[in-house]
Amino acid sequence: MAATQQQRIIFGLKIKQFRQERNWNFEELSLRTGISISYLNEIEKGKKYPQIEYRKRLAEVLEIPYDFLISNELTKEFAPLGELLHSKFLNELPLDLFGIGMQPLVEIIASDPAKVNAFISALLEIARVYALREEHFYFAALRAYQELRNNYFEEIELAANDFVQAHQLPKNGGVSLSMLTDILEKTHNCTVIPNGLDTYEPLLWLRSVFNPHTRRLLLNGQLNEHQRTYQLAKELGFNELGLKERPWASNFLRVNSFEEVLNNYKAAYFAVAILVNRESFVHDIAQFFSNEKWDADRLIGFMTKYQASPEVLFQRFNVLTKDFGLDKVFFQRVVHDLERDTFEMDKELHLNRRHQPHATGLGEHYCRRWLSVSLLRNLKTQQSKSENPSLKVVGIQREVFVASGEEYLCIAIAKPGHPTPGRNVSVTLGVLLDDHTKQRIRFWDDPAIPQRMVNVTCQRCTLEDCAERAAAPLVVIRREERKKMEEILRGLTT
Repeated sequence: MAATQQQRIIFGLKIKQFRQERNWNFEELSLRTGISISYLNEIEKGKKYPQIEYRKRLAEVLEIPYDFLISNELTKEFAPLGELLHSKFLNELPLDLFGIGMQPLVEIIASDPAKVNAFISALLEIARVYALREEHFYFAALRAYQELRNNYFEEIELAANDFVQAHQLPKNGGVSLSMLTDILEKTHNCTVIPNGLDTYEPLLWLRSVFNPHTRRLLLNGQLNEHQRTYQLAKELGFNELGLKERPWASNFLRVNSFEEVLNNYKAAYFAVAILVNRESFVHDIAQFFSNEKWDADRLIGFMTKYQASPEVLFQRFNVLTKDFGLDKVFFQRVVHDLERDTFEMDKELHLNRRHQPHATGLGEHYCRRWLSVSLLRNLKTQQSKSENPSLKVVGIQREVFVASGEEYLCIAIAKPGHPTPGRNVSVTLGVLLDDHTKQRIRFWDDPAIPQRMVNVTCQRCTLEDCAERAAAPLVVIRREERKKMEEILRGLTT
């Protein structure tokens, strides 16, 4: 049986470690074993796994117990690397997407094991302390991949365009639930069950589940028509793109691999591309941006035209980079737990670079002046006066960050987190207000648009007399205390 990649890498690391401990170069080891220098080099890089005769010869010359040499056990020096190799994490990382091979990565790690392994040990310890699981790394890798591609994937755009043409779907909005149901059932032999999850109470927080054996798509009966249409469009994405490794539920209960996370994103991208036609949307956005005045009703009109939820609509704003040259943007989704009155950013994407409103401090309070947060508070107030389950609040704000002085034009929509009870969500698009943005978005200086000084979290904010402050500026206070201590120490030591 051929050796696995993990076995080749571990075997090579041991040969390299014990050769270097004896201060032998490749030539010396070659003379003692009769194995060519080039082949030894391939062994140490984890590219080759020698036959049993060579393995025994290496064990004898290096004075290593043969059973230890061929085992997956590593010495203490390389133990953290071994822990990483034995885990699924390193094997599941999408290294190929970033043009990185496993062997070069291991070579880098093994070049200075004492320092790099200390770093790996620290990462593993941090992961344990903060209960970070493999899926956190997978989602972070996906986000990095999206950012590198500016969240625009031409190959999926082309596949979606071909699909729209083949099935003669409308390009100017109006892709209906019945159209997609018909295609799923006739083309992919799938059966759509509109209330398929209603008898499974523990699953009512899910939007859909696909049974691969019966090829039935079970929908949550509480979904509105827009949400049901999106679930069908996403299921078509899995089928049309031939994505085999995939989650069967709309939400991840457990992540099995990075491929699963990536394919779920691809299917979602395909769904958005067939529901909101790129050419039509670019035309609509160009007109929207050309107005001198901010028009909230126009944004709501887009959702009606394309039968799209706020999440779908804001995902389609991925055209900003390619078609409008607006690449200094961020997207974020904030969840408001109504019972606990807490806010959590559960999704974020930063293009061009990392922007200010990011999920930094663990357990810190996001700035209550953010548009995303203030809209959620506004929505909660309106919900107390209305029983409309599809109530939405739209807003715009110019946000100037205290620390950097950078200003962003932010547009957001807040809505109930249907079908999950007890929470509301807001989605926000932020665009850095530089000269190019001001030329592209004509309504940026509409006097009706409020401007506010904001920060990332309350704990890191230096603003005084802030009525919205939810926590004391502890980080700022500690920083000032350290400065005073340093000044006193300088005075004592100079």
